[in-house]
Formats: sequence, C-alpha cells, structure tokens
Amino acid sequence: MRILVTGVAGFVGSHLAEGLLAAGHEVVGLDAFIDYYPRALKERNLEDLRRHASFDFHELDLRLDPLDSCLEGVEVVVNEAAMAGLMRSWQDLEAYTSCNIIAVNRLAEAAVRARVRKLLHVSTSSVYGTDAVGDEDQPLQPISPYGVTKLAAENLVLAHVRSSGLPASILRYFSIYGPRQRPDMAYRIFIGAMLDGQEITVYGDGRQSRSNTFISDCVRGTIQAIDGAQVGEIYNIGGGQEITLAEAIDLIADATGASPRIRREPPRPGDQRRTWADTGKARAAFGYQPAVTPEVGLRQQVAWQTVQVAEEAAERS
Repeated sequence: MRILVTGVAGFVGSHLAEGLLAAGHEVVGLDAFIDYYPRALKERNLEDLRRHASFDFHELDLRLDPLDSCLEGVEVVVNEAAMAGLMRSWQDLEAYTSCNIIAVNRLAEAAVRARVRKLLHVSTSSVYGTDAVGDEDQPLQPISPYGVTKLAAENLVLAHVRSSGLPASILRYFSIYGPRQRPDMAYRIFIGAMLDGQEITVYGDGRQSRSNTFISDCVRGTIQAIDGAQVGEIYNIGGGQEITLAEAIDLIADATGASPRIRREPPRPGDQRRTWADTGKARAAFGYQPAVTPEVGLRQQVAWQTVQVAEEAAERS
C-alpha cells in the first residue's frame, strides 16, 4: 500500500514510517518542522528514511499548504502530526488550535477528496483528564488546552465520518517512550540528567502513575489498526503495566548506574495524576497487546540516549 504519514519527522512518526517500510509499504511523509523542538533533532530522525527508495518526503504545513498532490495514489493516511506538550498549551492556545484543529480539518477534507481507504487519526489519553483509567467509555474531561484541542479534533474527525463518509478511526495513545523520545518528555529529561550527573526536578509527590507505551508496541498497534480498526470507532493504545514516577526513576537509576538527586516542586497545571489504558477493545478488534515492560523499555531508551550523549560530546570537541 501507499501510506501517508504526517508528522513523519517526529518521534512516533519516524518510527511508524520505518515500520511501514519494513513491512513492504510505500510511505509518503509530511512534516512542517514546527518549532516545538530543534529541527536538527527531527532531521536526524529522518536520516535512515531518506535513504529508502520507497520513502517520499514533503516539507509542508497542513494548516496552509496545498495537500491534494501529496495524496495522489494514497490508500491510507495516518495523522501523527500535532502540537504536543501540556505546559506550553497554556501560553500559546492559538498554535494548538491551528495545529490540532484547523490542520486536522484540512487533512480530513483532502482525504475525502482523495477517497482514501482509511484515515487513522492519532489522539491522546489527555482527553480523559486527571485520571485516565479504564476503557474508551470513561468520562472525557481534559484539564489542559492541549487536551481540549485534541478532543475537539476527535469530534471534528467523527463529524467528517458522519457528514461526508470519511472512513476514519481514532487511536488514543498513552504517553509513548523509547529511543528518539521527544526532548521535553520526562523519561528523556531524567535519563539525560542522570547521565550528566545533574539534578532531577519532580513535580508533585512522585506517586503519579502512568501506563506508558513503548515505541515498538505503539508502532505495531498502529499498523494493526490500519486494517483492523472500524470506521467511527476509538481505541486506546497503551502499555500493559502501570508504574509510578518514583518507580520509573528507580529503573532509570539502575540502568544508568547513577544515584538520582531530586528536587521537589509543586504539581503543574494540566498534569495527569494517573493513567492506565484498558486496551481490550483494540485487542478484540485487531489483536493489539503490549509486549514491552517498563524495565526492558527504559533500558533500551537509556542505551540509546547514552550513545546520543557520547556522539554529541564528540561533536562539541
């Protein structure tokens, strides 16, 4: 199949494109390199993809640029593009509205015109609110502008399903981690600090918990959903084990051989207290089942980050 992946230079988008290529698909990748974190990091994510004969990259902005030519011959669209990050959304609602709502509407309209076979729209556990615990029918009570815009995008996609017959499904990711994780995410920050002997800032009491999803589980579930997700349905994609932030820090400390130095700060507005994904609906529909434990996944991320730190040090010398 010819599959379009938006946000392809990002953490998840680049891994997904690699997985699709490995499965024998053609991939059209789109990215606008919006300044959420340095472009150089995203360009590095694309290095292996750019060398692949079945990968076709376009730098464009879903909010502004013509999209129809990129969808020619495309059967499936996976929308990984979004403005991420809870804290920044409190200061820049306009960017989150344009990236997470307006861009989604333009992409959906283009997908309808192209008569694609499936659009998979990626959403987030942040739509559930403070406690994201359970299946897809739990209350939707986002507590940050980021979560509000992502919930609005879900409703917009479903409106296109009902009004124009767009064959779309929605995946709600529970925080993804692993090699190439975004530099603003907690695990990457903690690993970097421990490798560098720096202090870690923990917001809150450290007992907040997550069922974070390792990147290979996320990619596998997303690929399974291309054929298995039903039109108009929503599915949780999460990890199989819930751990507290304090437990995650202990696992990272063990993997790095470092003793963490922790500074405590008050909880931040919009941070979730607990997440645990009931993925039974995805398992029943397309066989999704997370396989990577936090201990194994964090060790893999530490190994990758250790190499990155060494390479960056060599570049500076």
